[in-house]
Amino acid sequence: MRLDTNQQILIEQRVTNDAKSPVIAYLLLVFLGGFGAHRFYLGKTGTAVTMLILWILGWVTAIIGVGLILLAAVGIWAFVDLFLIPGIIRADQQALRQKLAFEMGAYATPTAPALSASSGAMPVTG
Repeated sequence: MRLDTNQQILIEQRVTNDAKSPVIAYLLLVFLGGFGAHRFYLGKTGTAVTMLILWILGWVTAIIGVGLILLAAVGIWAFVDLFLIPGIIRADQQALRQKLAFEMGAYATPTAPALSASSGAMPVTG
């Protein structure tokens, strides 16, 4: 079943209203990056907890020097997250679009193209 224009507009409005804010994510990264606050906000709880544990262990063991390696790792991770935040937000928006479209009656969810039985390597389209 195909969505009509009004349903598509409604979905886009919901996605716009419900999506995570990149500004908030970047502010959390800049001010609370070591704690993984930006990852908690973006719904990446597992990696946020890992980042938080590394941050705490880094400060606890900084006296013996090992902690500096952990703190450097968290710093590099936070730097890389500067570039990952837009992609995480886009993926979250796309997942929300698919969920809302499914709820509105578009039961065909986009999947990977099926492989034909004869060729074994060429995707079947259409």
